[in-house]
Amino acid sequence: MARNASRETVEARVRPVPRYGVFMGLGAVLGVIAALILTAVGSYEPSEAAGVAYPAGQVFGFMLLWTAPIGVALGGVVALMLDRRARRHARVVRVQHEHVANPEA
Repeated sequence: MARNASRETVEARVRPVPRYGVFMGLGAVLGVIAALILTAVGSYEPSEAAGVAYPAGQVFGFMLLWTAPIGVALGGVVALMLDRRARRHARVVRVQHEHVANPEA
């Protein structure tokens, strides 16, 4: 088995990249916490216009429809800002790039 190998030294940029899924997941969790807080501080007296009192579970669901997507969006924006900041702190390193070819294949 003879192999042909060639090596070359190239420059590569190395930078830390935030994990977008983690930031968006944390934003969703903060949105759920915000919905819980807003539900806890809300009043459950009957509405003057409709005369209906909404239960706490239904209020939590409606709050969750707003706070979870807002939290996900804010987490994504924070990750984007950290990614932009990381681009400025990228460093250039020298790496060896190796090509290996098997002529029998």
